[in-house]
Formats: sequence, C-alpha cells, structure tokens
Amino acid sequence: MKDRAVSSDKQKLDVIENLITSYGQIDGDHHKLWVINEIIKVITGDEYQQWVNVYCDGEDGPNTYGWDTGIAP
Repeated sequence: MKDRAVSSDKQKLDVIENLITSYGQIDGDHHKLWVINEIIKVITGDEYQQWVNVYCDGEDGPNTYGWDTGIAP
C-alpha cells in the first residue's frame, strides 16, 4: 500500500475519491474489497488495526468475524 497518511478531511476525501475513481470499477470482488480496505485505512489512519480488531470482535470474542483486505488490482 502506498503511504496514505493525510491530515485534513479534504485530503482524505481527495484520496478516497481517487481510489474509487481509479479502482472501484475493476472486476472482481477481491479487488473491490481492496478498495474498501484502502478507504478504511484513509479514514482510520493510525487506528486502522484497532478498527479491524473492533470490527472482528463479536459475541464469540475476538475474531468472531473476519476482515478481508482483498487483492490489489
């Protein structure tokens, strides 16, 4: 993954728009999952892994759910 560290909301929106425009229509669910994962990285920044951990946590404890990072196109 390229460094997507951005500080302002405008920068985040620009990076997200670029990801969607550049890669959002590439065929294959695995590529679309990659786009979603990259967007989450932009939104969460340094808290990405914490976000994934919370997402995966469920009624059966850690790793109740999985997080698929997809495959870069």
